[in-house]
Amino acid sequence: MSKLDSKIPEGPLEQKWEKYKSSVALVNPANKRSLEVIVVGSGLAGASAASSLAEMGYKVKVFCFQDSARRAHSIAAQGGINAAKNYQNDGDSTYRLFYDTIKGGDYRAREANVYRLASVSANIIDQCVAMGVPLAREYGGMLSNRSFGGTQVQRTFYAAGQTGQQLLLGAYSGLQRQVGLGTVEMYTRHEMLEVVNIEGKCRGIIARDLISGKLERHFGHAVLLCTGGYGNVFYLSTNAMGSNVTAAWKANKKGAFFGNPCFTQIHPTCIPVSGDHQSKLTLMSESLRNDGRIWVPKKEGDTRKANEIPEEERDYYLERRYPAFGNLVPRDVASRAAKERCDAGFGVGNSKMAVYLDFKAAIARYGHTKAVTSGITNPTAEQLKTFGKLVVEEKYGNLFEMYEQITGENPYELPMRIYPAVHYTMGGLWVDYNLMTTVPGLYALGEANFSDHGANRLGASALMQGLADGYFVIPYTIGAYLSKEIATKAISTDHEAFVTAEKDAQAIIDKLFAIKGTKSVDHFHKRLGKIMWDKCGMARNEKGLKEAIAEIRALREEFWKDVRVLGSANDFNPELEKAGRVADFIELGELMCMDALSRSESCGGHFREESQTEEGEALRKDDEFAYVSAWENKGNHTYELHKEELKFEAIKIAARSYK
Repeated sequence: MSKLDSKIPEGPLEQKWEKYKSSVALVNPANKRSLEVIVVGSGLAGASAASSLAEMGYKVKVFCFQDSARRAHSIAAQGGINAAKNYQNDGDSTYRLFYDTIKGGDYRAREANVYRLASVSANIIDQCVAMGVPLAREYGGMLSNRSFGGTQVQRTFYAAGQTGQQLLLGAYSGLQRQVGLGTVEMYTRHEMLEVVNIEGKCRGIIARDLISGKLERHFGHAVLLCTGGYGNVFYLSTNAMGSNVTAAWKANKKGAFFGNPCFTQIHPTCIPVSGDHQSKLTLMSESLRNDGRIWVPKKEGDTRKANEIPEEERDYYLERRYPAFGNLVPRDVASRAAKERCDAGFGVGNSKMAVYLDFKAAIARYGHTKAVTSGITNPTAEQLKTFGKLVVEEKYGNLFEMYEQITGENPYELPMRIYPAVHYTMGGLWVDYNLMTTVPGLYALGEANFSDHGANRLGASALMQGLADGYFVIPYTIGAYLSKEIATKAISTDHEAFVTAEKDAQAIIDKLFAIKGTKSVDHFHKRLGKIMWDKCGMARNEKGLKEAIAEIRALREEFWKDVRVLGSANDFNPELEKAGRVADFIELGELMCMDALSRSESCGGHFREESQTEEGEALRKDDEFAYVSAWENKGNHTYELHKEELKFEAIKIAARSYK
């Protein structure tokens, strides 16, 4: 406990951030020009942070392993971004967004951070509009909103089913403006392999040029890790295949504690696995639950086609079990409910590991409204269908097209088949209120930190957090640190710490090539993924977690004896990139299982089978586990658990209910 200082400002919750901003130390413009900041990652958090800091006058270097910053994984986000603007006049407010986020995270998030996130959310929308992001609008020109899971208001702003893409293009344009002005140096096709610490402070990184294979040393007065989450530890996930944990994991080995690693989110609306050939899964946006109804047959083992099953023989189980929220319950609740139905024998499709997401009712409803506005007072069933399809196509067209391309089925005519899959990680590097890790000068933003989401993230809040951290938080909080670094001159990369860190990175590369084993990197990654999914996935238990830890340790030993990495280190070599990333995933997987084993309660995305209600809902143990787990890497695959106690002053802790 003594090693963790969250640095939460004093005062009433609703005043903490405003008081902080008015009293935080500043760096004058002339001094900013002599301070260098490294940003690793170019997604929403990285691009927004880099452009903001460069605009303020700092010298910024940005690193990404893609060929362009605009190819960061943020581009894949579909459904929307939350903000408390209350355009619908339906009762939304900063406090309600704050409350929904704390409750949705099952009371395992830090109050002060979440309230700050809610309070700056409205500014994000204004920022994006000012940058030309084409968010959807109503007929009169006002920005449009839709509902997402875990809320009873409409606060999600969107750009069709391409919200992440459009937001990233906005942030990217701001970043490229700074590149053009010479205030940002852009290093594409570079991967961070080591953090460099000097006299207890982070002072730079070692990066590998992925084209030439050359290792490079880069100094920075501060380093920001904006490298996303670690969902690919499961092998099959909705994440881009290049998404990894390497930057965060190397930071953990250099003193940055890892927070809540077992808190992973399973998204309920994914296209089911079709076979062993798959290397990733495809997400269907949560926005589809806004209009789609989820159901399974009432009859166990029903083999009839969806359209052959009459309405009275369909079980709309989310509407039945959670009438207050229905199909818009939070992701963890919806995912477990789908698993329970499939495990009980009511699943659909060839695998029986899927449920239906049906738009028939929405098409009819929208069709009736469209017909009336078109002056047709007594529309036929065919007219209703035609009109309804037009409305649905306008809202979700690209998602429907994507589904049909992947499955060969027309979702306007047949219900979609969906099943939960790994999507997001609420865990990450532990950070204080300033977004600084336990290593001074090393920050983590966006999904790379343990976040503001507790044990479960509400839909459309990931984009909100990434942009909040980059545009509105780090520009203030980094000043608290850099104001004391003005006298620090740029440290030569010939410094012993840089030399040693480069040697450490090279040693791992050399070791991987020296093994000359018989099995591919993917072979080990798939095996790790199966262990993690089976024993640390949607449901966990003590026996399975202990087995998983033993199996992962054995897998790690086998990996370092029998992996085969082809090609050369001094060249473009994707297999080498994968090998390093999988090596880190294996170590992280063990820690995830250790964390899940230590937390013998159920909360959010962490469901221990030993801790559930008679109705099968998650059963928290607030008296024992109301804390953030922060794991210190002690070396040689050993870890020490530190606990940040979570104190709730503005919200009364209660059992979550969406009924």
